[in-house]
Amino acid sequence: DHTGKDIFLDYREEAPLAATPNMYLDARGNVIPDASIIGYRAIGVPGSEAGLVYAEQHYGRLTLQQVMAPAIRLAAEGFILTPEETQELHDSVLSKFATSHEIFQRNGDFYKAGDRFRQPLLAATLRKLAADPADFYHGPMAQQIAAAIQQGGGLITAKDLAHYQVKVREPIIGHYAGYTILSAPPPSSGGVAMMETLNILSGFQLSALPARSPQDVHLIVEAFRRAFMDRNQYLGDPDYVHMPIAQMLSSQYAAAWRATISPNKATPSASLVRPAGFLPPPPTMNDVRQEAMDTTHYSVMDA
Repeated sequence: DHTGKDIFLDYREEAPLAATPNMYLDARGNVIPDASIIGYRAIGVPGSEAGLVYAEQHYGRLTLQQVMAPAIRLAAEGFILTPEETQELHDSVLSKFATSHEIFQRNGDFYKAGDRFRQPLLAATLRKLAADPADFYHGPMAQQIAAAIQQGGGLITAKDLAHYQVKVREPIIGHYAGYTILSAPPPSSGGVAMMETLNILSGFQLSALPARSPQDVHLIVEAFRRAFMDRNQYLGDPDYVHMPIAQMLSSQYAAAWRATISPNKATPSASLVRPAGFLPPPPTMNDVRQEAMDTTHYSVMDA
């Protein structure tokens, strides 16, 4: 920001309040293919609208109407489709849902290269957002969104939308090859995994190797392999999980991991052994406290 402080805005989607651990499993406990990525039940409570509005209102110099005007114009006036774009609109997933089939595929009268693609409904939604962004989470628009999702079998309610909050977090900050790197903190896992990987690689002279040579790729893959082991076992949502990030990103820990890399042989991921003495034991599902099914009673009494 204008004071020089590094700020990270977390406006990732959230699970609906009605979400359950087994919602994407069948009666036998098997994963239902694509259930978590396709369909109304796969939708998370959206955060982009809240996050972008928050960024503009707290750090922007223009008004929301000004910054949204080009997007509104593009949705209303449309743009000319390229051959590649028309091919993408043949996606079979879009055909599965009446609304996307109508908007993106004209109910089977598919767009052709050179056609103009307009989205008047999107333009109307964006105008409402520009005029009153709170409507998306607390007003009639929130009610419409929740009703449409529930009609399609999804879980999001108006309460889920009203509950959503942007979170201001500390970015992951690290150093590599003379650069200072700022990246995404949890709940995003990419920043920690990337920085841990670079910390491991910092002890190798990659610049002396031909780019993308077998030796170069080998060292990069081995560093990623170790960072991803930690990522998968330790990282989560900071609102619910404590993570040993400082230890994961320490130079001593990186050196210990680096010492386990053979210059000539790949390490099977299943045989990796984490250097001892740096991190607490990784959490397991048994460590997650199960809420009892009983009713909790409070008795509040005066003197």
